[in-house]
Amino acid sequence: MAERSTAAVDVADNSGEQPLVADAAKATADGVDTQNGRAADGPMPDKDGERRTAASAAVPELHSGHKLARRYRLEECVTRLDGFSSWRAVDEKLRRAVGVHVLPADHPRARAVLAAARSSALLGDPRFVQVLDAVEDNDLVYVVHEWLPDATELTALLASGPLEPHDAYQLVSQVSQAMAAAHREGLSHLRLTPSAILRTSTGQYRIRGLAVNAALRGITSDTPQRADTEAIGALLYAALTQRWPYETDAYGLSGLPKGVGLLPPDQVRAGVHRGLGELAMRALANDGATASRQEPACTTPEELAKAVAAMPRIRPPEPAFTPPPEYQQTTYQQGSYGRPPTRPGGPVTHSIPMPPPPPLQSRTGRALKWGVAALLIAALGLGSWQLADTLLDRVKGNSGSNGSTTQPAKPDEDQKPPKESKQLPISSATVFGKEPIKAEDGAKAADGNPNTAWVTKMFLFSSNFGNLDSYDDGSGIIVDLGSVREVTSVEADMHGAGHKVEVRAAAPEATSARGISDFPQEVSKLQVAGKKLEAKPGTPVKTRYLVVHITNLPAEGGGGSWRGGISEIKVFGPGD
Repeated sequence: MAERSTAAVDVADNSGEQPLVADAAKATADGVDTQNGRAADGPMPDKDGERRTAASAAVPELHSGHKLARRYRLEECVTRLDGFSSWRAVDEKLRRAVGVHVLPADHPRARAVLAAARSSALLGDPRFVQVLDAVEDNDLVYVVHEWLPDATELTALLASGPLEPHDAYQLVSQVSQAMAAAHREGLSHLRLTPSAILRTSTGQYRIRGLAVNAALRGITSDTPQRADTEAIGALLYAALTQRWPYETDAYGLSGLPKGVGLLPPDQVRAGVHRGLGELAMRALANDGATASRQEPACTTPEELAKAVAAMPRIRPPEPAFTPPPEYQQTTYQQGSYGRPPTRPGGPVTHSIPMPPPPPLQSRTGRALKWGVAALLIAALGLGSWQLADTLLDRVKGNSGSNGSTTQPAKPDEDQKPPKESKQLPISSATVFGKEPIKAEDGAKAADGNPNTAWVTKMFLFSSNFGNLDSYDDGSGIIVDLGSVREVTSVEADMHGAGHKVEVRAAAPEATSARGISDFPQEVSKLQVAGKKLEAKPGTPVKTRYLVVHITNLPAEGGGGSWRGGISEIKVFGPGD
């Protein structure tokens, strides 16, 4: 299976967590000690909507240093459970960390694991930890996935307390949207536990183990959309309250009191965001939780994502301002600085203030003052003489023998004033990039109408076009002036402030320009632009083709997604 380049690499699936399928979320977790890499023994009991098959095959006898396909070197076993093992490994070919699930080829779930891994890899959604390889090699079946060293499990985040409302909002928004996209492709997770959710250093949430985690454990469900929706509701509930929404303790979180049912989040913890608390109750599978409410229950990730989108956007908290420490002025007594302190009981010394020294009254000072005065007098006299001489020459010139006045000298004909810049016509505008974004809208960036624009699609997880290979050169608009012209400046109205952008020009002799290497002339340096970009080179450049090159997009809304574009481009040069 072809490998896919991605923005980051992931923590191995420390998977022994409690399954979150229908009422299975209420069961005790068959957990893994993720700190020490030890898996708990014993099978999970059957739950409503969940079916698990017993594994008869033995765990493969593998060890640290073992290589798979002469490429993946196993480093550390993080899970050993139910006939399979999960490892942190190194891809020696690409020199990067990866995670690997390994099980015997005759394992009763080997075929299902391979099918799930290949289906997940075909989705190619960057919101999920990507499957990089799925192989059957002699007596082993193994699945290779990303390893994200900069990511933190939701389990670890909740250990220090509930999430801020903005973080909880981002969690439910991103996870529900990602799962809605997966279900549209016929894929479900069925193991959406806190350890399956990772938050990267940029604040984006990524989901690991799509389809694969459930296949490794033989978990299925007759209502997969309902199961995944309830799981997202449980994650949101835990993020708001730091409590697991069932009677059993799980994932390092305390469960609810026995016999009281599912309590609303604001009855479990004070200060819970009301809208998010209601959303968690609508997603959890509990008839009593929604019977008294007017809002219908959310039974699919798509419905949950729409409910999140209908909420007022929750803004991130303002950064706390820490005032600088108060300036402590240190004073030293004259005559005592640098002296050792007096001995205890010794005589106390007092510093006597000294009067300031008198001003300098030496002969040298008096001579310097007289010298400066003499120079000033000489300069004034010289200036007066020159002024008088100039006036006398003018009088002589104006009273000649014929009474005619002298004509002023003609300016040098070679010193012609520079031509005034004017807007140059643009022959065409096309979208720049390996994979042009909305190529049909490229002409809108130079049609003279500021109400039309070329706007990119939305990208997730990274401002540099999602860190996708198709856009590693960025994007932008190429304008064709129709012929080689002299360009003095370029103006561009951007679709929002915050683009990282530059303007470059092709060589004068160029007959076409497509890639970034075709634009060697710098019109403006790479910069973060406001809503209006003004690019003016030090000296005019001669070119036919210009590119407004965008490398990073501004955040869309409250963050978590990025989008940009250009409304109008104007090019200026000397008039004809």
